[in-house]
Amino acid sequence: MIDETLTMIPGPTPVHPRILDALSRPTVSHVAPAFVEDFRSALRDFRTLCRSTSGQPFIVAGAGTLAMEMALVNVVAPGEKILVISHGYFGDRFAELAAAFGIECDLLRSNWGEAVAPADVAKRLDSGSYAAVTITHVDTSTGTASPVEAYCDLLRGRDELVILDGVCATAGIDERFDEWGIDVLLTGPQKAIGAPPGVALCLFSDRALERRRSRSSVPAYYADVLRWLPIMQDPGRYYSTPCVNEIVALATALRMVHEEGLPARFARHAAIARAVRAGLEAAGLTLFTAPGCRADTLSVVLLPSEVADIAFRKEVAARGVVLAGGLGPIAGKAFRLGHMGNIGAGEVAKSLDAIEASLRALGVAVEAGAAVAAAAPFLPR
Repeated sequence: MIDETLTMIPGPTPVHPRILDALSRPTVSHVAPAFVEDFRSALRDFRTLCRSTSGQPFIVAGAGTLAMEMALVNVVAPGEKILVISHGYFGDRFAELAAAFGIECDLLRSNWGEAVAPADVAKRLDSGSYAAVTITHVDTSTGTASPVEAYCDLLRGRDELVILDGVCATAGIDERFDEWGIDVLLTGPQKAIGAPPGVALCLFSDRALERRRSRSSVPAYYADVLRWLPIMQDPGRYYSTPCVNEIVALATALRMVHEEGLPARFARHAAIARAVRAGLEAAGLTLFTAPGCRADTLSVVLLPSEVADIAFRKEVAARGVVLAGGLGPIAGKAFRLGHMGNIGAGEVAKSLDAIEASLRALGVAVEAGAAVAAAAPFLPR
């Protein structure tokens, strides 16, 4: 899939030619039989990806932030309180959304690059109850992967709904919706699913839908899942015009996910993560995220003190690879490298070569070829 410019940020990620071909087909009516079947396929395959047999999927034109909003406003009323377990910038966004809708919030934050200990969550739950608890599976700002299953075990049998933000995890890291007792899983297509951005995806449990039905109204119109439910049950019906081409592309991407097979796909992401990190360390770089909570979908990497962030990423871009800068307290001190979705050994090798050569160009002593050589034993073949 190597192109002249390789986008290795934590999303959008490179899109496979087969998916691009689906995206580029002529736009058809939103009630055309072939499109309706693609819509049904995408809904069905998204639910299966999330390891659910009974959850209700929603696919709506928008972005991951819309999916976060849909997840929150449909199950939590103004004046109710949620617990936000935050591992960085995108965990904190749940608190901002809550404030926008008059929802109270307790914010339980980790140090950046670390994960909130389940024992700390247990203590907070012992002190009271909440309408819902939000968890970010992988925070794109810190590279932290949450111990989701451990958190869900603490919440099993309680009244709090479990809202899981899977944006930087879904299709790259296993998410067991039914088994773990998740009530709402939200995500986007442009990261580990490997499709173009443009849709918001949510999966609601029966309990979450019942919570919505128990309320006479919600502070939303477009984001109200009850308005969308008839269309999700019969995609040939109309509520608001769907993004036809993006849904066709998503359906193709999800077919590819299942053709690869979920166990194989998750194993590939884990192997690529090991390869990337071996290569980065061979180039003398240090990972920001603590060893016990590093996500398989991206790496957050500290820059040597003598290397300027902008200058480094310009050098890498000149070699055909685009990286993302750090956010929050590590802005200017780190870069973020996405390694998820449709990428393979070629993309990893090109990225590591570009990083290594850029460090040398900026005066850092790095042995030529060391990064790729260190990564090679871990790369899938």
